[in-house]
Amino acid sequence: MASPAFQVETVHLSQFREGSPRDRAEFIRVLGDSFRHTGFVKVDGHQVRPVDVDGAYRAAREFFALPEDIKRRYQVPGTGGARGFTPFGSEHAKDNPVGDLKEFWHVGQELPANHPLKATYGDNLWPDAEVPGFKAHTLALYRALEDCAGTLLEALALYLGLPERSLADMIRDGNSILRIIHYPALRERYIQGGVRSSAHEDINLITLLPAATDSGLQLLDRDGAWHAVDGLAGEIVADAGDMLSRHVNLKIPSTTHRVVNPDDPDAVRYSMPFFCHPRPEVLLDCPVGLLDPGEAKRFEPITANAFLLQRLREIGLI
Repeated sequence: MASPAFQVETVHLSQFREGSPRDRAEFIRVLGDSFRHTGFVKVDGHQVRPVDVDGAYRAAREFFALPEDIKRRYQVPGTGGARGFTPFGSEHAKDNPVGDLKEFWHVGQELPANHPLKATYGDNLWPDAEVPGFKAHTLALYRALEDCAGTLLEALALYLGLPERSLADMIRDGNSILRIIHYPALRERYIQGGVRSSAHEDINLITLLPAATDSGLQLLDRDGAWHAVDGLAGEIVADAGDMLSRHVNLKIPSTTHRVVNPDDPDAVRYSMPFFCHPRPEVLLDCPVGLLDPGEAKRFEPITANAFLLQRLREIGLI
């Protein structure tokens, strides 16, 4: 059984950004301990505006209500769903061949035409004709979440004894993705053996999740028990992914989580996780200074892009 003391802590971003040295030290401790013990933390005091969260959810409802043939016009085959629309049931967890009961849209880094990574990332797609407000709210949300992620990675680096910008610099112009997910009512769209999101670990460094429109998110603790971790309105739930765990030699483990099926077959859920990725060329390789005496590196070095492609194959997106 899990310990009754299990708790995902909440941190307030202004304590790190504007606080005294003592405030910053306490923020770093609480953030790092919560990540280390649960893989998750809740974040308040960020710059993510409710108007953009609400606007993005409103746009999502409009888009996913469109006929399937119109939605599929925004599907880009052969890209692993890097941009645009991914149909219902396309993605599955690494060890579960049954497709997840969801469809989603990806918004990526919006770069100027002359940026060296522009061709690598490609262009975002925008359903302007069908949903005119889609671009403005989702891009504003993307930028605010990216800013929040940078601050969390600064504090996490200090918790680990690394230079403050060592993790945050990995995501500068990174291949991060805002995924806008629609979990439709299952009365008519259930796949035998499927769940909304099978138990999995995220691929990336950290994931930031504004409050979803309904419950269902659960994490698996170190004792093998599941816990609901849905954030309150205005909170962001953050979790550690496999890239981070690999880079820091498992000192911050990635945590298994899932989205369970609702009891009500007519229930609909939307969520908007921000998957924080490094630039493609960034090397995931534990810094020597992070190793304890006699501790060996658990993983061979690999670029962020090579690791991403490996995992996208495992989950059926390429």
